[in-house]
Amino acid sequence: MMNRKVEETAETLYSQYKNRSNKNRPLLIGIDGLGGAGKTSFIKELSREFKNFNCEIGMFHLDDHIVEKNKRYRTGYEEWYEYYYLQWDIEGLITNLLEPLHKQNHVILPFYNKSADLISTRQVDVLKDSIVLIEGIFLQRKEWRYYFDYVVFLNCPFEVRRDRVLHRDSYLGDYQARLKKYTERYWLGEQHYMETVQPLTAADLIITM
Repeated sequence: MMNRKVEETAETLYSQYKNRSNKNRPLLIGIDGLGGAGKTSFIKELSREFKNFNCEIGMFHLDDHIVEKNKRYRTGYEEWYEYYYLQWDIEGLITNLLEPLHKQNHVILPFYNKSADLISTRQVDVLKDSIVLIEGIFLQRKEWRYYFDYVVFLNCPFEVRRDRVLHRDSYLGDYQARLKKYTERYWLGEQHYMETVQPLTAADLIITM
């Protein structure tokens, strides 16, 4: 079932790519979805499928570009607010990623090193005649949605996502620590996104996972 969904999505996105009005820059595709929806696995399968179309692919993972801990923890705001509004440099990703992808053949991005809690800056080259896949949560927030040519939302039941993240994210501590973090931070941030942005309505394509 997953393979067929990936194949169909690749065909749809390739059609968008071939028929795009501006061929002087990449086609920007957002792969949106809440935590545990399967975004990372889906984008890997999607990039493999594009090889059948002889199409150049660029990929960015939003979680590679979060800010240092002192900018997103113990800030005085509620945890869900820190997650939604402070986890990423919202304006910085516009300046360093989304706008440059519309104008030039490279981006200069901050990459986050989780183990060292440090940021390093690297240049990433991007071919103008390509599809750029950007994977991450909250992609359709009002500050970013304009820059995407097409957005896919992976819609996965909460119970499935809950089981995945609570058994996956061991770096947060034991099971109870993970549950506390998700309850107080991540799921409330996701709820805010669903209520204020309504990504299921805003997305161009919804895939049930």
